[in-house]
Amino acid sequence: MQFGSMVAIYFLFFVAIAFIMLPFGVKTGEEVGEELVPGQAESAPHKFSLGRHLLRAAIFALPVTALYVANFIYGWVGIEWLDFYN
Repeated sequence: MQFGSMVAIYFLFFVAIAFIMLPFGVKTGEEVGEELVPGQAESAPHKFSLGRHLLRAAIFALPVTALYVANFIYGWVGIEWLDFYN
């Protein structure tokens, strides 16, 4: 597998993991004890640290990408494992 392909796969996993992790670790203003601003949704996050969120996604994407590349090289799980009809 070429290096550019590995970078592209890492980026895809990074974006997917960042999207999946959005609701985790976020507290609402009500949970923190803060008064809501008129018109604010009750589910709106109190504080959201984009840098921390992206760093976590980057860290989680590394081993997932490594497993994907290792599976590509060693062929642990192949397409035949996904044939549920035969």
